[in-house]
Amino acid sequence: MRFSQVDVFSSEPLRGNPVAVVHDAAGVTDEQMAAFARWTNLSETTFLLPPTTPDADYRLRIWTPGGELPFAGHPTLGSAHAWLGAGGVPAAGAEDVVVQECGAGLVRLRRQDGRLSFLAPPLVRSGPVDDADLRAIARALGIDRADIVDSAWVDNGPGWVGVLLADADAVLALQPDWAAFGGLDIGVVGPHAAGGPADVEVRAFCPGLGITEDPVTGSLNAGLGQWLAGDRLPSSYVAAQGTALQRSGRVHVSLVGPRGTGEVWVGGDTRTTVSGTVDL
Repeated sequence: MRFSQVDVFSSEPLRGNPVAVVHDAAGVTDEQMAAFARWTNLSETTFLLPPTTPDADYRLRIWTPGGELPFAGHPTLGSAHAWLGAGGVPAAGAEDVVVQECGAGLVRLRRQDGRLSFLAPPLVRSGPVDDADLRAIARALGIDRADIVDSAWVDNGPGWVGVLLADADAVLALQPDWAAFGGLDIGVVGPHAAGGPADVEVRAFCPGLGITEDPVTGSLNAGLGQWLAGDRLPSSYVAAQGTALQRSGRVHVSLVGPRGTGEVWVGGDTRTTVSGTVDL
């Protein structure tokens, strides 16, 4: 089977988040998918399959070393890049619009100014975080409860809860207590000062998925955009992520339309870094 490994969310080689993509995976079993995801040991490994609906161009299954996800952002962008690079032609006839089928439903992608972006799927859980969870989140992050400026559930499938800190320095200084997570998947965001490398700094902690810290995370940034864009953050902004892991991720988030009812688009650069075949 054809295989691609795509670096996502960085214009610099080897500085984003890689996703392993297996093409033409219709004959691959669940057990083989899970085993290959554990073997690659990347944040996500994906498998391209024929769609089950005429409304989609392909179906995508997304696996972490710990199990399958209904949706994830950087695998969505990287897999679309790989599918197009292998000669995929969108059924709608529009070169710059791709429709992906996955566990979360249909996800629309577009190419604009040479960069792929996806439409943030609806949140499956949103709203305020209760005090007991906030105390647990603070313990897991190794900070005081008072250091949390704001918080919200921003779950579009992986289980994210979003936490806003005072600034980017506070985000980069975090030293999580992994034993205290108790199944939480925590995304943290803080603003950079004017003239900084990006508008905000983001970190994603998800030990329950078999990953302690994810380098650059599309699903989290989609949820954070739905929560913060056009309110505490501008309608369009750039998030830096991966700095603490010596990566240079840049996630482009745009709210199109009114807050609450508009569309949030999440985009980034993609490039194939490894290509060949895989024998499962």
